[in-house]
Amino acid sequence: MNNNDLLSDYQNIFKSSAERLFFSPGRINLIGEHTDYNGGNVFPCAISIGTYAAYGARDDGKIQMYSANIPDKGIISFNIDDLDYKKEDDWVNYPRGIMYFLAKRGYKFDHGFNLFIHGNLPDGAGLSSSASIELLMGTILNTVFDLKVDQLDLVKIGQEDENNYIGVNSGIMDQFAVGMGKKDQAILLDTNTMKYQYAPVKLGDNVIVIMNTNKRRELADSKYNERRSECELALKKLQTKLDINSLGDLSIDEFNEYDYLINDDALIRRARHAVFENQRTLKAIKRLNDNDIEGFGRLVNASHISLHYDYEVTGKELDTLVETAWKQPGVLGARMTGAGFGGCAIAIVAKDEVENFKSNVGKTYKDEIGYDADFYIAEISDGPKELSEVGE
Repeated sequence: MNNNDLLSDYQNIFKSSAERLFFSPGRINLIGEHTDYNGGNVFPCAISIGTYAAYGARDDGKIQMYSANIPDKGIISFNIDDLDYKKEDDWVNYPRGIMYFLAKRGYKFDHGFNLFIHGNLPDGAGLSSSASIELLMGTILNTVFDLKVDQLDLVKIGQEDENNYIGVNSGIMDQFAVGMGKKDQAILLDTNTMKYQYAPVKLGDNVIVIMNTNKRRELADSKYNERRSECELALKKLQTKLDINSLGDLSIDEFNEYDYLINDDALIRRARHAVFENQRTLKAIKRLNDNDIEGFGRLVNASHISLHYDYEVTGKELDTLVETAWKQPGVLGARMTGAGFGGCAIAIVAKDEVENFKSNVGKTYKDEIGYDADFYIAEISDGPKELSEVGE
């Protein structure tokens, strides 16, 4: 997105000049899906598409926000000391919640401001636009008001906003991936301990292609809760003989030795995915550290197979994209990413095959599903930041 476009859009809406520009990425999870609530590891990265903001200070206590993505909502205003959730204010509750929790921690905002927001993340695609906005707001407030809040604390405030202000019972992966992102690196995060390490993602002559099904994820929330309770039940059965706190505590050999305790076909498959996927995530970081991108690609493929057969969260749209991707020349690996039942898949594709890949996969998808998929090249990017000074 062009800085000049942001500045002129801000000028058109607020009839004044913006002073500062900011960007916050979206995220994809490379591998480690549905492991976060099972006490396992995730392996996400920030991406080069996300949410942009133009900021201008005011000399009163009023805050005005406008989103180019939801123009029919117009400018939504509130006062600097009125930070309670208001249903009618729609999307503005995401950034206002960040202010609410910072204020609760004693941080002060001594003037109002105007904020123009424009995201280029596809709507409803599962690339974490909410976390992108939360960390965008945290970065703006931290910078403009010189709050000196630690980045990891901003990540936790983002999750607190999502859980206790918006009311969505999500884990911390999205905010962590967005807030702690580093260019060309993915993050191995142990969701049990919050320990993390970076791993270089050296793709060589390959790129990550995001494939958007353009199917809204209506089923994802209900199936998410169902899978979560199935895994909890499997864990309880294993705990009758094993001293473990989560499925993520088990090795593959231990699971194979004790899966008889579960004694239920569906529950065994759910738990097997959680255990095997966690181990795949640990193997993935080793493959990348060894510069074995082909081996990493095979793990990505295996992840999708597990999500399809054992966890059953893919659905026809995602399977069509991924299985068609596997057949294309120059593809090292492909899988669904996110909650499933719609949203996006990712593929690691040779740069010189990308156009053919998009054309071939797109045609098959349109023929099979009846409408178009969208394709985006995702570079692995840094976390939220202020863009170059206005006027430079």
